[in-house]
Amino acid sequence: MKIIKILLTLVIVLAAVGYGIFYFGSKLAADEVMGQVEAELESTGQLDAIKQEVKNDPELQSFIAEGSTIDDRNLPFKTKDQAVRVLIKKFSVSELAELQGKMKSGMTSDEKQALLAKYESRLSEDELLALKVLAYKEFGN
Repeated sequence: MKIIKILLTLVIVLAAVGYGIFYFGSKLAADEVMGQVEAELESTGQLDAIKQEVKNDPELQSFIAEGSTIDDRNLPFKTKDQAVRVLIKKFSVSELAELQGKMKSGMTSDEKQALLAKYESRLSEDELLALKVLAYKEFGN
């Protein structure tokens, strides 16, 4: 009986430690990725180029404009950091790096549609709405 209690306690402790490593590890990874991407975009001037591209693309403008009418109180995330954590869980780091590479080199309208379809297939409706709200706050003003 004593062995069962010890084993059960050990399993519970290991599960708690594993969850803590997963939670804080994904948070640290998301923070690191977000920091690197922001620093790179700002230092190379690509952030301004992306904002200009958004302003010049009517499809992106209409997509982002939908974010202004969404009630964000019940959405799964409200900040860019939280969004990055969700995206890291749903997409591999190589997929996110591929996206960054495509953004740097420019994308055709067909590539943008394929990318949007890929994201829509893996994200829930609430997650997509939350991304629209964040995009509106970042680019819509």
